[in-house]
Amino acid sequence: MALFGKKKETKAAPVVAKKGTNAPRVLPTVRDLDSVIVHPRITEKAVAQSEQNVYTFVVRKDATKGVVADAVKALYNVTPMKVNIVNKRPTHRLKGSTNRFVKEAGMKKAYVYLKKGDTINLV
Repeated sequence: MALFGKKKETKAAPVVAKKGTNAPRVLPTVRDLDSVIVHPRITEKAVAQSEQNVYTFVVRKDATKGVVADAVKALYNVTPMKVNIVNKRPTHRLKGSTNRFVKEAGMKKAYVYLKKGDTINLV
């Protein structure tokens, strides 16, 4: 009887980690350290914070804390203690008396904390 014959053995398929498991992920990182920091951000708040060894930079959208720390270490020869990153979302605002909406561009800022003796000369 062909309908109730013996089942053939099958090879086990390789196990692929499903989404939501604790399998390690490989994240893309930016390793061109010259292009990570777009420019230093010089505002009243940034100048006041630089007296407490906190420096503000505009960084690329895909930059992470570790990459920013490596870029500061390579470009300014100082070792950052801590890096905080803030995403500023783009906004639409009314412009003056014309009552037209203008789009303000978003950016990604990095606050870099240094030791007491370290300084960065931005000017």
